[in-house]
Amino acid sequence: MTAPPLAASLREQTARGDLVLVVDDVPDNLALLHDALDESGYTVLVATSGEAALARAAQAQPDIVLLDAMMPGMDGFEVARRLKADAATAHIPIVFMTGLTETEHLVAALEAGGVDYVTKPLKPREVLARMNVHLQGARAARQQARQAGQARNALDAFGYASITVRMPQGRLIWQTSLARELLARYCGTAAPQTPPAVVDWLRTHLPGTRQGLEPPPLKIEHGAQYLQLRLHRQTGDGEEEGGAAGDWLIIIREVSDAAVIEVMSLALKLTAREAEVLYWVVKGKTNKDIGEILGSSPATAKKHLERVFVKLGVETRTAAAGVAIKRIRMIQPHFEV
Repeated sequence: MTAPPLAASLREQTARGDLVLVVDDVPDNLALLHDALDESGYTVLVATSGEAALARAAQAQPDIVLLDAMMPGMDGFEVARRLKADAATAHIPIVFMTGLTETEHLVAALEAGGVDYVTKPLKPREVLARMNVHLQGARAARQQARQAGQARNALDAFGYASITVRMPQGRLIWQTSLARELLARYCGTAAPQTPPAVVDWLRTHLPGTRQGLEPPPLKIEHGAQYLQLRLHRQTGDGEEEGGAAGDWLIIIREVSDAAVIEVMSLALKLTAREAEVLYWVVKGKTNKDIGEILGSSPATAKKHLERVFVKLGVETRTAAAGVAIKRIRMIQPHFEV
C-alpha cells in the first residue's frame, strides 16, 4: 500500500491560506520545509537572514514564524526579541528551530518570545504538528477579537461604516461618522431618514431571516465606486422572537479598484504600477489580460510581477495573491476577490 503524502493526516486541520514565514540561512532546510508546508496548504514566505525576516514579518504579517536560532549576523534570539518589541508583530507566534539542546539555549528561546521549539535535524511531520497547535490558538484568539469587535461602539471606534435601522418604521437610529458621510455622498440622506433603497431592501429580505436565510448584499453605485451593505445582526426589540421587527445593524463598505490598489501599494511597499499588476493577479487575470487592462504588453506585466515576487519574498502567483489578500483584509476586512 502506498504511504499517504506527508502530513496528510493534518491537511483537514489546516486552515488553507495561513501564512508561514520560514527563517533559515541553510537552503536545504528552507526547501524541506517549503515543500512540506506547501503540500499541506500553507502559503510560505522565506527569509535567509535576521534583517530580511524582520522586513518580511512587518510587511506581510504572517500567522506564524518558524525561526532558526543560530544564524550569522543577527541570530534568531534577537529577531524574536525585535518581533515581540514591535506592536505590529508582537502577536505572531514564534517556533524556534534549533540544533542546540542544552537547557540554557532552550530557555533563551522561550525567554526571547518563542512559544515552542523543534530540534534539528528537522522532521517535517513534527514541525507541522507543533505548528498547527499554535495556529489553532492564534485563530481562536483572532475569532474572539472579531466577536468582540461586533459591538456598535467598537465599530465606531475603529472607523467601520455601520448603521442601525429600526423596522418596520425604517428609521435610522444610529450611525458611525463614516456611515454618515457615505450615505450623504451616495444617497443624499441624513438621519433619521434611511435611504429608500435600504428600507426597500430590508422589507424585501427580512421576512426570510426567520427561515435562516441571509439577505444578499445591497449595492448602491456612484460612478466607478459603490457601497456594499450587508445585514450584520438583529439587536434589541424583536431579537428573541426572531421576527423582522426591531433594530438591525448593517455594515457598509465603500469599494473601488483605486482604493484597494492604493492600500496594496502602501502596505506592501510596491510602486503604483506593481500594485496594479498584483491587484489583477488577485482577481485571477493572466499576464495577457493584465497587459490589455493596463495598456501594455504581457511581457511588461510579467516584468512588474517578477519585481513583486522579489519584494514579497514569494515564487508563485498564488503565493503573491495570498500575501496581498491577507494584507488587504487586515485593513479592509470584507474585501472580496
